[in-house]
Amino acid sequence: MTIAVPTSTLPASFRPKQRLGFNTRVSFNDDAGPAQGLRDGIELFKQAEQLGYQSGWAYQRHFDHYLSSPLPFFAAVGQHTQHITLGSAVIPMRYQDPILLAEAAGTTDLLINGRLELAIATGANGAFDAVFGTVDTDARTEAKRRQARFLSAISGEVLHTVTEAGQGAPQGAELRVTPYSPTLRARIRQGSASLSSAVQAAELGIGLISGTVLHDHDEGETFGEYQARLIDVYRTTWRRLWTTEPPPVAVAASILVGTTTELREKYAAYDLERRINGIAASRPKGALAPPSQPAGAQISPVFQGTPDQVIEAVFNDPGLSTADEVVLFLPPAFGLAENLQLLSDLAHTVAPAFGWSPTPQH
Repeated sequence: MTIAVPTSTLPASFRPKQRLGFNTRVSFNDDAGPAQGLRDGIELFKQAEQLGYQSGWAYQRHFDHYLSSPLPFFAAVGQHTQHITLGSAVIPMRYQDPILLAEAAGTTDLLINGRLELAIATGANGAFDAVFGTVDTDARTEAKRRQARFLSAISGEVLHTVTEAGQGAPQGAELRVTPYSPTLRARIRQGSASLSSAVQAAELGIGLISGTVLHDHDEGETFGEYQARLIDVYRTTWRRLWTTEPPPVAVAASILVGTTTELREKYAAYDLERRINGIAASRPKGALAPPSQPAGAQISPVFQGTPDQVIEAVFNDPGLSTADEVVLFLPPAFGLAENLQLLSDLAHTVAPAFGWSPTPQH
């Protein structure tokens, strides 16, 4: 049963949520295998669209039991959906060829009728250098270089002018990425885990999505307080540099609505596991154990309990309060049925209290 809460009853500091989304790793376990995991992922997006969700996001993770290549997956999902936007959260630019990524993104966006929303990241991660190749600079500098190249490519800019005729390109030809999707750049976001990355997103004129791990917070500052400060820095920097209002900001969070005693106990157990194990919590069978949580990193809280308890907790969280879009982070070890239960319960019992309205189904 849907709880209809008028926007006028929202706390003064709480922004009504324009969109509701979810974030999945499209995981698989050793028993069912990757093909079933991909099919379940497509079904998850289909059912989310039927529930009125406006966005669906998939996490990229290499060499493990999760989705490693989001764009072909989104192209497939796009053939089974009509309205929901399809986004990556996030693609680390350190290991991407920016031109090939721009070509794949343009192709995918055109195939799904302009519903692609790419969130990219420039965080420093050199874990896979031995596989993808080393570079002369540090990982973060290289990621930023590739990000700039990618943004130029999807903007339709000339990447090279042919100076000597060769196969397929006459002398003087101006090379641009094709196929070109003219509105794609407006749907690029920065996956932000720190103040510096939020400022960078505003300076580049791209959107922002904040996830479940943050870095470089002040001592004594809660996750939600730091997240709210990060969003405020982004908006302030944007307004200083651009004449338009900043794009809507999305925030991912574990919002697990327990509509039964059994579910509440299950979500409380996940909460405890996440408090104890941090980023290593909830892994599908056969998945690799991640490294220890980086020093100085904060992991987001789990908002779990009865619908009323979850609503109150979200209202009191500074980060979720100031965001324009809430993205439900799905536990990686949960299967399709468990995830659909989470999506349905959030949409029907809690999200309307945030000022959210589902997309009408045609």
